[in-house]
This record gives sequence, structure tokens and C-alpha cells, in this order.
Amino acid sequence: MVDPGRCIGTGVGVDPEHELADRVGMAMVRLNKMHAQMSHQMAKQGMDKSAFVLLATLSGLGECRSSALAEAVLSDPSTVSRQVAALVKDGLVERRADPADGRASVLAVTEAGFTLIKDRRRQRNEAIERMFAEWPAEDFKNFAELFERFVHDYERTVPAYMTDRGTGTRAGGEN
Repeated sequence: MVDPGRCIGTGVGVDPEHELADRVGMAMVRLNKMHAQMSHQMAKQGMDKSAFVLLATLSGLGECRSSALAEAVLSDPSTVSRQVAALVKDGLVERRADPADGRASVLAVTEAGFTLIKDRRRQRNEAIERMFAEWPAEDFKNFAELFERFVHDYERTVPAYMTDRGTGTRAGGEN
């Protein structure tokens, strides 16, 4: 089997001053490819990746309005509304009266939703621990710290970059 990380393309040259950025970018492409494959498997098991992201985000936020959830996942409110409807139908999320304004509703994760998140998180953690089983504990710890730092900076930088380029942070180019 060919190691995709070792394939050398002949089409696009990399400017030497951007070599490290290109290495990170290409590693992200490979990671995204694997993530897409996992998402496909999740969908075959009945859970769409974007719906799971909403469920996990909502569990972290606690009860909130649909608009706040859409903002938290950098998505369009109408898209989130459709995905939430499916989560409600599946019994993973419920709508409750907003304590601050009884005319509005908030979303809340149900016990079934929390159970699903807990099970998926355990499966994910076991898989990650298997990936790092051959790494020295200190390397695993250092990687976790650097990766968290990278993701934090990525979350902070990319939306601003997209806004500066006029592409927005939400679907359809909205800010």
C-alpha cells in the first residue's frame, strides 16, 4: 500500500518559504479524508456528522436557543433548524419553554442524547488511545497540548481570515 503522506506530486510546486505550512496543510487534508470516511460510517449507523456536532455542541453549551447553537457552530440558522428537527424526532434533543421568555423555546439534550454522546466519546477515546499506544507518554501529552493550541488558534484565525477574504464564516458567505 502506498503511504499517501509520502506521495510527491508533480503538479503544484511549493514555495520553500511555505514548506512547513504546506506540510501541515497536507496533513490536514489527509486527516480530513479520514474524518470523512469515519463520518460516512457514522451516517451508515444512523447519525449524520453535522447532527452529532450539533448534539455535542449543545451538550457543552447547555440549554440554548437555536440561533445561539447556529452561531456556536458557525452555521446558518435554517440549516441548524432542520438538523435540530431530526434530533428532536430521534429523541436526542427536546424543546423547552425559555425560562426568560415563555413565548420562545430553548433546546436541551435528552438523557438518550447524553448517553449517545458518552458512548461515542468513549469509543473515540479508546480509538485515539490505541493510535498513541506506541508513543511515549510524554510525547502523547506534548502532542495533546500542541494540538489543543493549534485548534484554538485555528478556531480564532480562520473565521477572521474568511471574513477578510469576503467569504464569511457561515454557509452562503454570511458573517
